[in-house]
Amino acid sequence: MMESMGKKKPRPRRSFTREFKAEIVELCQRGDRSVGQVARDFDLTETAVRQWIRQAEVDAGRREGLTSSERQELEALRRENRRLR
Repeated sequence: MMESMGKKKPRPRRSFTREFKAEIVELCQRGDRSVGQVARDFDLTETAVRQWIRQAEVDAGRREGLTSSERQELEALRRENRRLR
């Protein structure tokens, strides 16, 4: 019983639509609520919300990195590579 004290059960992995993520990012960027508050309000992790914000900034050209479409293309090419090996 003592081993389990303080340890949270891992959450099952959830997936969210592009539209939902965009709404969450918009709520955070408005500035009337913190990222932490938005995450709590929607039962999300702050880490996930911050990743969505970062990706939205990349997609908008405000930050360096792979855009969402580039990520999708890279994943498809990697799958094809594995298939051809």
